[in-house]
Amino acid sequence: MQPCVLITGASGGIGAKIAEHFSNAGYRVGIHYCHNKTSAEQLKAKILENGGDAEIFCADLLDKKACVFLRDRFIERFGSIDVLINNAGISKIAPINDVSFEDWDRLLSLNLSSPFYLIKSFLPDFLCNKSGSIINISSMWGVSGASCEVAYSASKAGLIGLTKALAKELGPSGIRVNAISPGVINTKMNEALGGDILRELQADASLQRLGNPCDVAGAALFLADNEKSGFITGQNLVVDGGFI
Repeated sequence: MQPCVLITGASGGIGAKIAEHFSNAGYRVGIHYCHNKTSAEQLKAKILENGGDAEIFCADLLDKKACVFLRDRFIERFGSIDVLINNAGISKIAPINDVSFEDWDRLLSLNLSSPFYLIKSFLPDFLCNKSGSIINISSMWGVSGASCEVAYSASKAGLIGLTKALAKELGPSGIRVNAISPGVINTKMNEALGGDILRELQADASLQRLGNPCDVAGAALFLADNEKSGFITGQNLVVDGGFI
């Protein structure tokens, strides 16, 4: 039986590339989206055309009940889960004086609480299998902090803490939990920063380039592979080109 992976926020950018990498490696792929149905459908069609197996799932991850329902539909479709990748997230670049209470609550809810909701929802399945890999997509700003991104940095730092604590708790059950902290990745979301800022960020990286979604997807596939990373858990793999 082919292994199964669920990737949240898989309708574009990093999530879509992760989905493609896992499909090419023989995984059956669950593509989660919230708003961008067209992109999710296009990704599913691409995977099917290449001989893979994929399904799309719509859910608002801010809703605890929606996370449980997402789990139920995923298990109904694929029968089990081997890898959960919590990739969905949002950011806000602004001085703290311009960050509203609502902004803070929304970033913490989607970036930190929703991975907790999904892990809780799928945990009985992982425990039943006595195996599995949970991968949380954090950020290098969760390690070092970023000026004018206080809510985002705090949420991603919390996700790293969740990863390390959960790895210790679930390790005896054969479940591995790791995080990936990307640096500046060349995605549509980061294009909004503008060319000058992106060139400055590129210059600050030791490798003198921006990352691309394949860099993150390759790291995720490595951490999911029991043969290649079966003795790795509780780690935060920083994929930033030497930025921090």
